[in-house]
Amino acid sequence: MFSLNRVHIIGYQTQPVEVRQTPGGSSVTDLNIVVPYQFKSDSGETLTGKGFHTVTMWGPMADIAGQYVRPGSQISISGRLQTDSWEDEKSGEKRSKTKIVAMDMILLDPKDGQLPAPSGASAILSAVNRADVIGNITRDPELRTTTNGQQVLSLGVATNERWKDKSSGETKERTEFHNVVIWGDLAEEVSKSVKKGQRLFVSGRVQTRSWETQQGNKRTTTEIIADNISLLGVENPAAMESVQSEAARSHGAPETSSNAEPQGEPAGGVPEVNYTSDVKAEDLPF
Repeated sequence: MFSLNRVHIIGYQTQPVEVRQTPGGSSVTDLNIVVPYQFKSDSGETLTGKGFHTVTMWGPMADIAGQYVRPGSQISISGRLQTDSWEDEKSGEKRSKTKIVAMDMILLDPKDGQLPAPSGASAILSAVNRADVIGNITRDPELRTTTNGQQVLSLGVATNERWKDKSSGETKERTEFHNVVIWGDLAEEVSKSVKKGQRLFVSGRVQTRSWETQQGNKRTTTEIIADNISLLGVENPAAMESVQSEAARSHGAPETSSNAEPQGEPAGGVPEVNYTSDVKAEDLPF
């Protein structure tokens, strides 16, 4: 079963773009995008801030970014979340960093430059930060209560990506593990209704937070702060009511063919979909 791992951000590049060349001759660059945000907490308080996202671009997209993107440029990025892991050479500790691997880029600045920000319009000056994933829950939800009485729940969701290696023709697969955080009443409902192994749709914003270890080392973790959760593969009473109503309405209607395939599904069942990638494995910097 296929899963979904998509993220969409609109933000501003913070530094000059440097395009590198891999040993295989592919262009690659990392953008640093700042995304201002504004949202209301469960208590109704309006919170503002900004998040920073590393965006990796490959091939012609990296070349275009190197040619046209400047510090302050506004960009729309669609891609997928990817976490790279490695072992620290000095301490031997396992380290990881989550980034966005870009699949589409739109340059948003007008040819004659950005317009001045209108006054008193803070609600429409917020940028976009949206992540959508469909995957399997990797651990049972953990519900906690903060010191100020708020309920917060954390769980893991795994998504899979498949692609065919162009050089070998082999089908390869990569699994991403997403940390999901849910607050308030939604957290309590999820804790009572979902469990490890079930399939879930999660929608929210991507957030990276930092802390220091007891040894004084800086660490970061990236999470999806969810505001929309859907449990998948279960009956929905409202939907089933409509299904049964339509079935009753069409009861007794003559069949057009006793051998007809189900509507919307091709003969032979659902075909396998293969996702291909232009990136060679030997060009990947991890």
